[in-house]
Amino acid sequence: MLNVLGFVSLLPPIIAVTLAFITRNTILALAAACVIGVLLNGDGLLGFPDLLKTSLGNEDFAWIFLLELFIGVLIAFFQRTGAIESFAAIAGRRKLTRKKVELSTWGLGMFVFFSDSFSPVFVGTTMRKITDRVKISREKLAYICDSTSAPMAVIVPFTGWAVFIAGLLMSMGPIQNEVDAMAVFTKSIPFNFYAILSILMVGLIASGILKDFGPMKTAEDRARNEGKVIRDGSKPIVSKELTDIRPYFEDRTLSIFWNFFMPVIVIITIAMGTFFAIGTTKTMEAFLAAIILLGFAMRFQGIPTSDIMDTAISGIKGIMPAVMILIFAYAINALSEQMGTAQYLVSISESWLSPGLLPVLTFILAGLISFSTGSSWGTYGIMIPIAVPVAIEFAGGDITTLVLATVAAVAGGGVFGDHCSPLSDTTILASTGAAVDHIDHVRTQIPYCLVVGGTGIVIYLLMGLFL
Repeated sequence: MLNVLGFVSLLPPIIAVTLAFITRNTILALAAACVIGVLLNGDGLLGFPDLLKTSLGNEDFAWIFLLELFIGVLIAFFQRTGAIESFAAIAGRRKLTRKKVELSTWGLGMFVFFSDSFSPVFVGTTMRKITDRVKISREKLAYICDSTSAPMAVIVPFTGWAVFIAGLLMSMGPIQNEVDAMAVFTKSIPFNFYAILSILMVGLIASGILKDFGPMKTAEDRARNEGKVIRDGSKPIVSKELTDIRPYFEDRTLSIFWNFFMPVIVIITIAMGTFFAIGTTKTMEAFLAAIILLGFAMRFQGIPTSDIMDTAISGIKGIMPAVMILIFAYAINALSEQMGTAQYLVSISESWLSPGLLPVLTFILAGLISFSTGSSWGTYGIMIPIAVPVAIEFAGGDITTLVLATVAAVAGGGVFGDHCSPLSDTTILASTGAAVDHIDHVRTQIPYCLVVGGTGIVIYLLMGLFL
């Protein structure tokens, strides 16, 4: 039941973020915020288990939960077959410099654009040994993975993100069907300044044109000068059950095609094929198919069935820290929905709206909601039905630059808040792929996100002068 509590509704996400940075223990911070939140919502302590049942007992969480488990198993299989080490050895023979490794990671992140869930984990896992070898900090790796996943997914017109946003746009003013909606989304892409500039900034940082600054510079100096790719005392989000898996055959190398490229090809083929065939990307099913095929390949190459099963269990154990964070992040999201966090943020900004200010205010508000809830898609579901009809009304019922900029501002603002939030599933997945302390990733990435977000705000303000 919706219970609009005004400013009080902002306290659970504020408490979660504050405690996470103070304690550097994301799970503890999220759990504490959930307990305090149910008390503020008037549900008592018994409201906590009820909150977990409500937030976790649904198809959305089941999907991300199973996807996380499949990711853990696939990473474990990659390591047990020696596929990751073989890939790193091939890259190592090319004697890549730090700059070339960073640029390669940037390129790989953009290439795997079809799923923001798959991209950060795959890129991080694939490149981790290579970036470790050239002394690139895990924080930098996580940043590159994070800033080439959702930003790419939201500016390519044939991803799940595009379909979701287009679906929300249908039946708004002159947008009568899915063709109109997809056309509006596609035309809005050039105005999605946050996503475009995020991807560009990664390339500029990786190429050395822009120098690292803030906490990221500290992390990079530590890695380069001391050889420590993670901070002393940090708690990587992937446990040792997963990162310490050694190849089964220490004395020989198994086929990198069957153990690495074949599963990746399967995932890409199924994910992209299902999108073009039925309009929905079957990412979880793609991972399951890859795991099954790789499991058979492992057995045919002489790895015992018992070892394959033990490796799968190790993968599941290793991914559990990320799963625990996701559990409480989903609970915070559900609690914010119950307490009316988004509605409160929208209500306090309604009086400010004008045609010239609509895109920039929409971007900021979408960022705040996404930061508070950790969900870009949830933000889109709230903001698009509110902001886009207002833009169409201001535009006299036509699809003008104002409407396109507003759609783009919602899309970019959702990613902006998502990037800055420790509650975000894609941010969690980036930390998982890079095997870095989650708060270290968030802390080092935020200054970069704020620079890009601030630039986007300035551009929207300048645009507003002509709308």
